[in-house]
Amino acid sequence: MDWFPLYNSLRIAGISTGIIFFLGIFAAYYIAKAPRWLKGILDVVLTLPLVLPPTVVGYLLLRVLGPRRPIGAWVLETFGIKLTMTWWSAILATAVVIFPLMYRTARGAFESFDETLAYSGQSLGLSNSYIFWRIRIPYCKQGILAGTVLAFARALGEYGATSMIAGYTPGRTATISTTVYQLWRTNDDALAFKWVMVNMAISFVVLLAVNMLEKKNGTGKRGR
Repeated sequence: MDWFPLYNSLRIAGISTGIIFFLGIFAAYYIAKAPRWLKGILDVVLTLPLVLPPTVVGYLLLRVLGPRRPIGAWVLETFGIKLTMTWWSAILATAVVIFPLMYRTARGAFESFDETLAYSGQSLGLSNSYIFWRIRIPYCKQGILAGTVLAFARALGEYGATSMIAGYTPGRTATISTTVYQLWRTNDDALAFKWVMVNMAISFVVLLAVNMLEKKNGTGKRGR
């Protein structure tokens, strides 16, 4: 049994989750403080990949990042890097798909933050960056961690956008999801079932971690 799809899936999920962790937190923080009309517009735009079919997201990315498209052609000509049909192109697709999960969860955590804590810190002469990293983030950490774990789980199971922009090449771009589909196409049900069980086991652990985080967060809030 070739374990490359597992390694590649974990690699893509880990890197894409790391990217959207910071992007999601900062987008959620600033949008939560934006005027209501602007917040509504940005919220729709940033959440759109969550409701669009993954294949539609993949198609739109191909229209932008393809080797004959504006951005893809420029990157290929300038840096000699192809943005499609490589394992790292799957990172771009996965990050776009999972970003709304991180963004919405972090925004919910920030909106539940008790602003009197920030005002108290300002009255003591603390800087905004200190308040953000040492007061706001610790207060919201359970929600942020839950969003991160959910985003990782979604990244691990991503298929539609990934298959369109990265394709399926054994030993290069294959992930668990694309491998299961290819094995099903070739009637290799036994091996496909093994990969399904591997994915289910990882997803079970991830969802268990989310439930534990949410339970801990609920207990902590009742304690306060």
